[in-house]
Amino acid sequence: MHSPIHTLAPSHTHTSPVLSFPLPGLVYGRWCKMSWSSWILLVCLGVFTGGTNRALAEGSGSTERNCSAVPPYIPPTAVNTTLRLKSLRDAMKQQNISAYIIPGTDAHLSEYIAPRDARVTFMSGFTGSAGTAVVTQTKATLWTDSRYWVQAVRQMDCNWDLEKDVSIRSITDWLIREVPEGKEIGYDPYVFSVKTFSAYNFNLSPANRNLKSIPDNLVDKEWTDRPPLPPDALVRLPDSIIERTWLQKVEHIRNIMKEDPYQPTAVLLSALDETAWLFNLRGNDIPYNPFFYSYTLLTLDQILLFVHKARVSDDLKAYLNATCYTADCVELIEYGQERTQLRNYLLRSDVRVWVGTEYTNQGLHELITPEDKLMTTDYSPVLTTKAVKDTTEQRILRDAHVRDAVAVMQLLVWLEKSVPGGKETELTAAHYVDEQRSKQKNSRGPSFETISASGPNAALAHYSPTKETTRVLSVNEMYLVDSGGQYLDGTTDITRTVHWGTPTAFQREAYTRVLMGNIEISRNIFPEGTRGINMEMLGRRALWEVGLNYGHGTGHGVGNYFGVHEWPVGFQSNNIPFKEGMFTSIEPGYYKENDFGIRIEDVAVLAPVKTKYGNNYLTFDIVSLVPYDRKLIDTSILSPQQLQWLDRHYQTIREKMGPELKRQGLTEVHDWMIKHTEPFQTATDSGVVCSFSLLLTLLPTALIHDLL
Repeated sequence: MHSPIHTLAPSHTHTSPVLSFPLPGLVYGRWCKMSWSSWILLVCLGVFTGGTNRALAEGSGSTERNCSAVPPYIPPTAVNTTLRLKSLRDAMKQQNISAYIIPGTDAHLSEYIAPRDARVTFMSGFTGSAGTAVVTQTKATLWTDSRYWVQAVRQMDCNWDLEKDVSIRSITDWLIREVPEGKEIGYDPYVFSVKTFSAYNFNLSPANRNLKSIPDNLVDKEWTDRPPLPPDALVRLPDSIIERTWLQKVEHIRNIMKEDPYQPTAVLLSALDETAWLFNLRGNDIPYNPFFYSYTLLTLDQILLFVHKARVSDDLKAYLNATCYTADCVELIEYGQERTQLRNYLLRSDVRVWVGTEYTNQGLHELITPEDKLMTTDYSPVLTTKAVKDTTEQRILRDAHVRDAVAVMQLLVWLEKSVPGGKETELTAAHYVDEQRSKQKNSRGPSFETISASGPNAALAHYSPTKETTRVLSVNEMYLVDSGGQYLDGTTDITRTVHWGTPTAFQREAYTRVLMGNIEISRNIFPEGTRGINMEMLGRRALWEVGLNYGHGTGHGVGNYFGVHEWPVGFQSNNIPFKEGMFTSIEPGYYKENDFGIRIEDVAVLAPVKTKYGNNYLTFDIVSLVPYDRKLIDTSILSPQQLQWLDRHYQTIREKMGPELKRQGLTEVHDWMIKHTEPFQTATDSGVVCSFSLLLTLLPTALIHDLL
């Protein structure tokens, strides 16, 4: 799954005016500014009673709203938000605030959130995974990135404007324009990270617009049918897939605390995967992610676990030593009491709490005073430790990718046979790959909603099909499938782009250049400790050479039965340096608007490599084992070294997948795999490359110059 976008150049699009009062049964927007005579005329024309006025029909059947039509056209995929906005605005008046900010996250700053935390969706109808909403008494606006611009106008009614940006600067500039000087802007500190709050405050404070902390979320108060907590009990991982017990992990983190020169006495864990990793526990609170609502306050002599206690079985209590009170016993405290308990801990003298500012919410951070009781880093020691997989985690994650590749190959074989019949759709393809994964050993469901996209839909980097948007798959179009699985022993994420007919020359070139970017990163050798951002351009260079590019990140960390996007590993500026044992995706792409999209994504482990002179060098060892589409590869623009890499990788696929496909009795898929992993170079070609390389080594420099 492609990496999120963190920065984009501002591009503002105001799509509609906004009503500040309700009028049940009607679609609003510019209607509120019409005169009474205009209203009467429209009624006489039958606009509101199903008349045949051409203006009413304008935009009908479209998947996107048309707020300039008369009356505005709202697609069936959009949500009427008028009453919700009125209720929120009434609550804002009671709080005496001029605006209210609604981030698209939860109290743990999760990328994927439970339905009960989808406040942006409830207020606006927008279901994308990245977005911030702001409501004033007269306007409601959503900020999101390019992955979701089309989706947003399909899902929002004309009460909402769309800002094509994700930067906090864009939001604060808008707030300064819309909110009078000296007025207050409300926010829930539990859904703001420390860094996010600081960025908002830094921009707004000099303009005399003040942030007002409102711990009781205003959206929740109006959300009368908010989904409840899932009833599922927590589970522990089996010993067969664990190398480090939770006690060993606790001891390791405490040793890091003791060795730190700032001498923290406690570390506060807020991200859901931090607590789950520390105790080798999993839950089912977040779609596609085996997490559960929790916090942990780990001190040098206490372990406080904040969780919904009713979901902890007696066996788990025994597993966690929850009936004793020594330093190695876990004290279970009801989720929601973390603020009180943190206050109590801070009453002690000589304590200092370590927090990772990327995943600690402002609601807890603002309690840690005075400043000498606070220690901050971008990421907690748990996140940076978890990022490096131990030998058992590496082994089982590799094994999970073997079984996952079986399911993806089954999909590609099935589509190759079925698409010419003209009956398969993006949705049936997504369901098929999910079904095949579910049959594999240790399957625990998808790791995210499958991106199954053909033709122009594939140009939307984060498109997932619905009953309303699904397209019939065609041999005349490119098809992109980005999917992944959760397994008890690992998390997978892979993207393949294929064409079943005759691709154009441009499609082949674009695909090959995306593949070149994937190969150039994969074959790179670099010192341990190098940051991904320093090599990210390798994934883009072949595209840049012909004036092409892509608008998302080049890779992200991947977990072990955790999140498919696991921070802080990856190729972005806020990722930590690469170390042996980390797993990351590599996923360059190219998207031609309204035509096609290409993405090639593999997962790799950072592995040591021997060099002639230096030690402590790493490279990427690809663990994704599905061949690329040969029909789309133009070998004439690949270098001999890139072709050699492809052939070696294809040999690895044969060695690892051949036995597994035979073991599962999948003869047809096995034969397909053999056909699609034929070498690109003959033995003679390889000999020529090697001989030429040797010749260049032996010839004097001057002679080489003359020859060239």
